[in-house]
Amino acid sequence: MGKGIFITGTDTGVGKTIIAGGLARVWLKNKKRIGVMKPIESGCVRSGDGLLPHDALFLKKMSYSTDDLDLINPYRLESPLAPSIAAELEGVEIDLKKIRHIYQQLDLKYDFMLVQGAGGLLAPLYKTFNSADLIRLLGIPMLVIARNTLGTINHALLTVEYARSNGLTILGIIINNLSVTPDLSTKTNSQVIKKLSGLPLLGVIPYLPLPQREEPTMISELIGKHVDTDRLRDM
Repeated sequence: MGKGIFITGTDTGVGKTIIAGGLARVWLKNKKRIGVMKPIESGCVRSGDGLLPHDALFLKKMSYSTDDLDLINPYRLESPLAPSIAAELEGVEIDLKKIRHIYQQLDLKYDFMLVQGAGGLLAPLYKTFNSADLIRLLGIPMLVIARNTLGTINHALLTVEYARSNGLTILGIIINNLSVTPDLSTKTNSQVIKKLSGLPLLGVIPYLPLPQREEPTMISELIGKHVDTDRLRDM
């Protein structure tokens, strides 16, 4: 049985997918067997082949996974909403025990599992069940991704405080620059968050233009250079 990390964010759209995919590709280069999972994905695009989960397909590509997409991403929802709301609108029942069972199956195959959450820690996944509950169900530690902008200190510390109060293990924080135009806050956020949270700052990722965010080589080089991947893997 391998090790696992649950990748969550301080919000939606903070770069969880790119960072998860980049970590998978970097660790593959180190001859590690990497499994990936995006248990629930909303905002999927409908096509002739059904719903296409962008994040899950990206993780599959970045990890060179041969696993069936239904294992990587058991639940796909079309509405671009919090999964719980999308599931209710679309009449989908999410079986949390099924997610845990699939995770355990995959975990037996790999040295390391990367599980990407949906939205922030408290975004409802199914009824009142959220990502914090899912992390506890899977029994793995979490990694927090935060966007580098004004307000991030508050968002990051609230995420950390909630996780700690619910007995979750936090490996550290990665700060991601999503804007090409930095402001004064971006120069100070990382060290303030590190000091006030007491957690390891495992990386500060520079801005990556949109076309390059889909390019595997560029992403893996960026993550390999700006994230302490060895420390994270060995935690």
